[in-house]
Amino acid sequence: MIATKNPLRYIGIVVCIFVIVLLIESVFFNAKWGWPVFRQWFFDPAILNGLYLTLKLTVFAMLLSFVIGGILAVMRLSSSWLIRSVAWSYIWLFRSLPLIVVLIILYNFSYLYEYIALGIPFTDIHAGQLKTINALDQFTTALVGLAMIQSAYTAEVIRGGILAVDHGQVEASSALGLSWWRRTTRIILPQAIRGILPAIVNECISLSKGTAIVYVLAMPELFYTVQMIYNRNQEVIPLLMVAAVWYIIITSIFAVMQYYLEAILARGERKSTSHWAHSWKVRIPAALRPVRENHES
Repeated sequence: MIATKNPLRYIGIVVCIFVIVLLIESVFFNAKWGWPVFRQWFFDPAILNGLYLTLKLTVFAMLLSFVIGGILAVMRLSSSWLIRSVAWSYIWLFRSLPLIVVLIILYNFSYLYEYIALGIPFTDIHAGQLKTINALDQFTTALVGLAMIQSAYTAEVIRGGILAVDHGQVEASSALGLSWWRRTTRIILPQAIRGILPAIVNECISLSKGTAIVYVLAMPELFYTVQMIYNRNQEVIPLLMVAAVWYIIITSIFAVMQYYLEAILARGERKSTSHWAHSWKVRIPAALRPVRENHES
């Protein structure tokens, strides 16, 4: 079959090349972008320290949100209406609130509650107490705020992945007498993780960019550090490009990790499928095989 020539395709190619060349010329050959300043500050120790804090916040907040989100997802699937309602309320609340609002409330938490104590409500009985101002420093406030918001989204991702597993397999495992823990860890989660992974990586990418909002806490992460520098030297655009390129690098790393993790999971799935297909192959004894009659011509 010979492909027909499409003139619109060639026009599209020419337009794309023109736009790419135009962008390169207007960005990289425009002195107002301040590329010498960009090169000067890109590997500056202050920038690298801010980058380290951004990565630290991203990793710890994602791990914490994954734990909280997993618990919330299981609660959402509970047979108890009260447990389901509590989980739904948490998810509804923190999906509705902007991150900056949560961060500012947490930052002023010591004004609302001077002490944190574990006790019986409406009584003076409590076991130990901790000053709130000592418990929530800048990093802890940012970590808790990011994890609270992110866990609401992660919970729905995990719940969706669990619900995507064929219900017949869940019923079959229950009929075999498997415990809830073995049923979840051996059958449901290994299959659900394939659907969860792409969305989780997207959440990691969003979270890494969302760390820029913690600048309201005057925390020296990447974006706040860039702000402090360009407030001193007035080189706004070059410093913003420094932050932009580092954010692009971070998100690109997550994208590469997603690609290889999906490839590993797909390879494992193919091996598992071929193994089970081989195990369940019906072998017919030679004595029961049909005999082909030889017809003499």
